[in-house]
Amino acid sequence: MTETAPESTAWWTRAVVYQIYPRSFADSNGDGVGDLGGIRSKLDHLAELGVDVIWLSPIYRSPQADNGYDISDYEDIDPLFGTLAEFDLLLAEVHERGMKLVMDLVVNHTSDEHPWFVESRSSRDNPKRDWYIWRDGKDGAEPNGWTSAFSGPAWDLDPQTGQYYLHLFAAKQPDLNWQNPEVRDAVFAMMNRWLDRGVDGFRMDVINFIAKTESELVGTSIRPTMGPQIHDYLQEMHRRVFAGRDAELITVGEMPGVTVDDAGLFTGADRKELDMVFQFEHVGLDHSEASKFDNLPFDLVALKRSLARWQTGLASTGWNSLYFGNHDQPRSVSRFGDDGRYRYESATLLATILHLHRGTPYIYQGDEIGMTNAGFTAIEQYEDIESVNHYAEVVAAGADPATVLEQLAFRSRDNARTPVQWTPGAEAGFTTGHPWIEVTGNADRINVETDRAAGDRSIFDYYRRLIALRHELPVVALGEFALLEPEHPTLYAFTRTRGDDRLLVVGNWSGEPLDLPAGVTADAGEHLIGNYTEWNDTTLEPWEVRVYRR
Repeated sequence: MTETAPESTAWWTRAVVYQIYPRSFADSNGDGVGDLGGIRSKLDHLAELGVDVIWLSPIYRSPQADNGYDISDYEDIDPLFGTLAEFDLLLAEVHERGMKLVMDLVVNHTSDEHPWFVESRSSRDNPKRDWYIWRDGKDGAEPNGWTSAFSGPAWDLDPQTGQYYLHLFAAKQPDLNWQNPEVRDAVFAMMNRWLDRGVDGFRMDVINFIAKTESELVGTSIRPTMGPQIHDYLQEMHRRVFAGRDAELITVGEMPGVTVDDAGLFTGADRKELDMVFQFEHVGLDHSEASKFDNLPFDLVALKRSLARWQTGLASTGWNSLYFGNHDQPRSVSRFGDDGRYRYESATLLATILHLHRGTPYIYQGDEIGMTNAGFTAIEQYEDIESVNHYAEVVAAGADPATVLEQLAFRSRDNARTPVQWTPGAEAGFTTGHPWIEVTGNADRINVETDRAAGDRSIFDYYRRLIALRHELPVVALGEFALLEPEHPTLYAFTRTRGDDRLLVVGNWSGEPLDLPAGVTADAGEHLIGNYTEWNDTTLEPWEVRVYRR
């Protein structure tokens, strides 16, 4: 008999979030781009999976220079995806199924086609000039040495006014000036209108970037540091947007570069800033200082060390998001697992390790059936601005094109952006038209229809059982974490404990059988869930994972 999670804890401690990348989820009108109608058609799939929250990547009006993360109108839906009326239908149908819907909030920057920026760049004395970050050049060049996340300088010279504007991402994504109270007024008013419409919170894109360190904007700085005013901004946001209705909402701050100590401040319950952070340390361990595309060997010991540091660091205050993949990362089973012979086993191991940690788990669309990297072999197949720009920049500098393509095949964001594979039929059941990006070539074997019919080898069904554990057992949501065998190169083992309730998780992160160290499974208790139908308490098969309870 299972316990019921206590009502006194925040609901999102026992929730699971499912991320939808709308243009690649499901297409209802045959134009090759996923849309709101497509999402509505698949809501029963998500309800049956058991997720609590749906997070939509941006669906606002946008020129689509960065697939919607360049917003030209925060309060309308891009016609690619549908209309506000269709959004209201989607929201109502999500709520009817007992799920919540979270919008992606992108307020570090806008599109350069947003009316605010059109005014800002029109003249130096325009009332909205200070809504963005403009600076004079330094010694005939950019104001400082910052580079864009998408290659090249983070500054563009505007010939009409003779000043540079800052864009930490693409040149078509100018950064807002959060020091201007009028900017904050406009953003908070917009957020309130979405909440009034019924949305259940926000995932806030690179939200820590809104606080720049003023002294760095002109000079010798080569990378930005987070300004101390970030806490003032987020506390003001809470007072003016979330206060009084935050108990039913969820607020998630995507924060590249933050530390465990930072996260404790951002998510401490008494500080009234955010519910949880979305950080990148564990997915940045194989990035070199020079380039995220440099493929360094996977190091399980380093991954365990990183995840355990966040588990223990936020144990008494704060909350973390749990994920291995999203729209900015390669497919998790291809990056961390074995997407060939042991695809089922490694996909379910990754899911188990993730969902049995303390924090809120995130499932990225397609992970529930073990979708893999795209397998692209030519630069013409890529659509992602980051990948295309990187290829052009490094090949022009002399890099071998074949080597760069190998890097992209493993690390490009487009690996996660190919259409969700629903059926073994034409275009994987994603569209009746021509998809905006190619469908992965293995869709005839890897798709929702085939996986859900796979019995005890259904990844979908395994995810469903994992999600049910978080809902049913307080120890999964709230138990203390303790890492076992921290230096073992292939064993991932830990316990979760709450009172007399104890879970033991053991996983073999390799394609070879593993003899368990003596005593690891002693007094382990009952076998709760695992990805093999038969098991030996002293040996783990390739990519085998088990959870015991006593």
